[in-house]
Amino acid sequence: MFLPCLIYNEHVVSLSLTSWYHYDLSRHAAEAILLSNGKDGSYLLRKSQDGPMLYALSVRGKDSVKHFQIERTENSIKFGFNEFRSLSDFVNHFANQPLIGSETGTLLILKKPYPRKVEEPSIYESVRVHTAMQTGRKESDLVSEAPSLGTKEGYLVKQGGRVKSWKTRWFILHRNELKYFKDKMSTEPIKTLDLTECTGVQFDYSQERINCFCLVFPERTYYMCTKTGVEADEWIKLIRWKLSQMKKAAKS
Repeated sequence: MFLPCLIYNEHVVSLSLTSWYHYDLSRHAAEAILLSNGKDGSYLLRKSQDGPMLYALSVRGKDSVKHFQIERTENSIKFGFNEFRSLSDFVNHFANQPLIGSETGTLLILKKPYPRKVEEPSIYESVRVHTAMQTGRKESDLVSEAPSLGTKEGYLVKQGGRVKSWKTRWFILHRNELKYFKDKMSTEPIKTLDLTECTGVQFDYSQERINCFCLVFPERTYYMCTKTGVEADEWIKLIRWKLSQMKKAAKS
């Protein structure tokens, strides 16, 4: 196992040689990657969103991913009550010792680093929501029940095309399609939006409603509203992620 060190030279940390440092990878994406392609004990290092001097170590257990905060100082790495002179020392220390992964006593051992340079085909489409697995059931038992991390569904209030009235519709986001139905029980969608043709998604403040966002297509802009701003932000972020993945695929 290749364990490049953090170089503390004139208070500058070099992480470029660390093959399993994933820079700005989000918590959500880290869980998707490790649950989809990792194994029990797979781990990766990423920046923490909690501060510039903080990192997060994401470690996969059997059916979930735990996150541990790491603090960078001028000449060491602090993890809990322990302090290490380098990243290599940190990983070596835990290679043969368990990490306390949760208050329930789940033990995780760092076994295999997950490399940064690897193809991740449709990681959000193949991963089951790990929180649903906390029930103790096997992943196979959850296939028909838990949505993948790349899917999202729920009721949105949508503005009509010709008649600018607002109606509640059931939306399902899956792969590169956003479908909306009359209600949750309907089997045939009213319409299917091909996200490969979508040019953008963003919050919208032009409507006389709050918590709205819009999807821009060449022939039309679709306006939807949610109950909360947080919910609207979730839809926007996931759709943006899908659009970015499609752009990367188109360039490759």
